[in-house]
Amino acid sequence: MSKKKPTPDEEPKKETISDEESGEETTPGDEPKDEAGPGKKRKVIGAAIGATAGAAVALVGIPVFIGALGFTGAGIAAGSIAAKMMSAAAIANGGGVAAGSTVAVLQSIGAAGFSIGAKIGLTSALGTVGGATGAWLSRWKKPPRGKPKKK
Repeated sequence: MSKKKPTPDEEPKKETISDEESGEETTPGDEPKDEAGPGKKRKVIGAAIGATAGAAVALVGIPVFIGALGFTGAGIAAGSIAAKMMSAAAIANGGGVAAGSTVAVLQSIGAAGFSIGAKIGLTSALGTVGGATGAWLSRWKKPPRGKPKKK
């Protein structure tokens, strides 16, 4: 005995649900399509790592770099790049460092650190740049670890 294949008129009708916004019809139990493939996940992870790195540079890296130049809480360190910058600025201005000049601003940051507004602004800007860079860099596939051996 063979089973008779039902004709389209005899097949049971499935209930469909219409989405008014997109115009698509789905049946109950249909799984939504996963649009986030491995490439998209890699971009998101890259963006998160980049944003974290950008924020770290803003909050830690820049103040450490300014201190390494010689702009410290105790003043400008003797023999440092900051001392050379201050000397050049003083000579150019007739013996003193002008208020608002690069040397004056860096000395202020070295002595007191960034203001909360500057920290928020730098973290936002560098976090955004880092996130965009991380997403952009993560679009490339990893290179193969080794070349296959020829036989």
